[in-house]
Amino acid sequence: MHKSASTDAATFGRVAVIMGGTSAEREISLRSGEAVLNGLQGAGVDAFAIDLGSSGASPVAQLLDSEFDRAFLILHGRGGEDGTIQGVLEMMGKPYTGSGVAASALGMDKLRCKQLWQGAGLPTPAFAVLDEYADLAEVEAVLGYPLMVKPAHEGSSIGMSKVRNRSELETAFAAAREYDRCVLAEQWVNGPEFTIALLNGQALPVIRLETPHDFYDFDAKYSAGDTHYHFETGLDVEQTARLQQLALRAFDVAGCRAWGRVDAMMDADGHFQLLEVNTAPGMTDHSLVPMAAARAGIDFEQLVVNILATAEG
Repeated sequence: MHKSASTDAATFGRVAVIMGGTSAEREISLRSGEAVLNGLQGAGVDAFAIDLGSSGASPVAQLLDSEFDRAFLILHGRGGEDGTIQGVLEMMGKPYTGSGVAASALGMDKLRCKQLWQGAGLPTPAFAVLDEYADLAEVEAVLGYPLMVKPAHEGSSIGMSKVRNRSELETAFAAAREYDRCVLAEQWVNGPEFTIALLNGQALPVIRLETPHDFYDFDAKYSAGDTHYHFETGLDVEQTARLQQLALRAFDVAGCRAWGRVDAMMDADGHFQLLEVNTAPGMTDHSLVPMAAARAGIDFEQLVVNILATAEG
């Protein structure tokens, strides 16, 4: 089903693992990048790190000053996961991992991705845009409480809050605006949360997320010891297949390619609701794609080589 890690490492040439960046997710990207670098080098690939944002030079200058044949992109957040670096690499003629310019930009833009899914008839929770002109009374009337408030262009649950009343809504809106001018209020979904890793057109085993936190927040993702990841999802065979097909369809509608992750929830009526797509998911020791790959019998070295083999430019 997947390309093997036995692929001749020399065929990749010199590989730049591009990490870091200047987004709010910089530290997570550095952790992901270190893991990817070690995995590639362990598989015999001639790989080295480029930490964008680590010097006074611009990211473009750093790339132009580096000699490499292809790039493994493991930047998270704005400036790296949103199509900007992808465009630079395309202009340089360098193949890179992950989705292209347009799909990366869409994946990073929660508002337009949801609008795209809606237009394609795919299920996603009802939402409203919060800005200086937003009528909070109307938002309350249409969506009800509780709500999820989130910046439209951040990942790793940064700036997200669950709100239960007007006071919390105003506080959460102000907090999210610290990260983004565009903020979403999304109808709360009462039900289990799932994540589906995608690799080379295949959906990997579904993971059900369980946390005592209000939601799967930054702490639950990267540091908490009380987050649980279940492959015994509580879904039957038909539901599992339906969820995996929904994730593949959502990924395809957004124009994504090669690898990524789609997050979804099941609502009180038993219907799946798409939350977001991740075009450069985390690859840390807490990360979900390596976890799902291991469940499918793909070890970490195989995984990073398989991803690298999909690099396009």
